[in-house]
Amino acid sequence: MKKIILLVVVIFGAWNFFLREPQGNRSDNTEQAESLVTSTPQNPEHLQTDQKFQCDGREHCSQMTSRAEAEFFVRNCPNTKMDGDGDGEPCERDSRF
Repeated sequence: MKKIILLVVVIFGAWNFFLREPQGNRSDNTEQAESLVTSTPQNPEHLQTDQKFQCDGREHCSQMTSRAEAEFFVRNCPNTKMDGDGDGEPCERDSRF
């Protein structure tokens, strides 16, 4: 009986471990969000340009039609995968832009 209880505790602990997000990622995401908020330009021309784009679930450079669109998605939409090195410049290896 003790072995069964121990097995259940170990399985439950492993399950919680794999479902939890690592602590390092939480602080990184918070820092990224803060830097995005503070680095958003207040230029009215910039806001007018961004109004023609909207977050619609696209995440990759191959789904973008222009660099401006990619930049909008990186700045404003969640879960994008276009800025691999985190320098704020999306689709650096995409030869179309």
